Amino acid sequence: MKYVDTNQIQKNMNSRLIKNNILKFIFFLATIFGLIVLAVLIIRVIMQGANWINMDFLTNKLSTSPDRAGIMGAILGTFWLMLVVIPVTLILGVGTAIYLELYAKKGRFQGFVQTNIANLAGVPSIVYGILGMTIFVRALNFGNVVLAGGLTMSLLVLPIIIVASQESIRAVPQHLSEASYGMGATKWQTVKNIILPAALPGILTGSILSLSRAIGETAPLVVIGIPALLIPFPGGIMDKFTVLPMQIYYWTIDSSLVEEYANLAAATIIILLVLLFLLNATAIFIRNKFQKRF
Repeated sequence: MKYVDTNQIQKNMNSRLIKNNILKFIFFLATIFGLIVLAVLIIRVIMQGANWINMDFLTNKLSTSPDRAGIMGAILGTFWLMLVVIPVTLILGVGTAIYLELYAKKGRFQGFVQTNIANLAGVPSIVYGILGMTIFVRALNFGNVVLAGGLTMSLLVLPIIIVASQESIRAVPQHLSEASYGMGATKWQTVKNIILPAALPGILTGSILSLSRAIGETAPLVVIGIPALLIPFPGGIMDKFTVLPMQIYYWTIDSSLVEEYANLAAATIIILLVLLFLLNATAIFIRNKFQKRF
């Protein structure tokens, strides 16, 4: 009978417990540090910009005078940008995910496409700006209008939506589709009536969070030359436009010359944060609602 050293076992257990407590404390400090930094930033922005938010600020045009400057043009530009981004990304993204997961043959080509889509999800946003400037602004001669900006931002978030949709489709239990096939349903009927409804919460959640990133991005729009000052309200996808992040960017630069622009930038950040929080809350609500239904 082999002798068991209980003292050594107890020492090993105590050592593991000590390491576990140390690592737990380090992770706790990292979490607290991130929350403190976030709280300081939010409090600073609110204190600096809350007093500048009023109906004139929300409805006025851009102006060189800080007292008369407003962000209605940026709000409308963000709205028109999303009108281009949402249908393009949802149709292409979800359609690509369905094809790769349910129709494409497993092999080198499918693996090659899958790998490149995953890699594209991590490409810096400014690279997509260069791509959009080359294709949409210069090659197709759209200019720096809503359509060019929307297609550029669609390229940015499309890989993320594809990956999120694929993960949602993979999470659907296999026995559901097998039962559908067993009852004589075709593949498309199974996809439409069984797989997509079950995967819809994850698809919508990933899509909305990806669109939130598109709303907050600035670098691609800077590259394609989106203007920010003294332009009329956009009324269609072929009009020049600006968006909230662009306005924050330019007002932050101008704050070195005129101090009031820093307050305007802070007020615009508050509006953008509220918009992003609403989108994230919508994603959570949709996910919970459809999870209960399906």
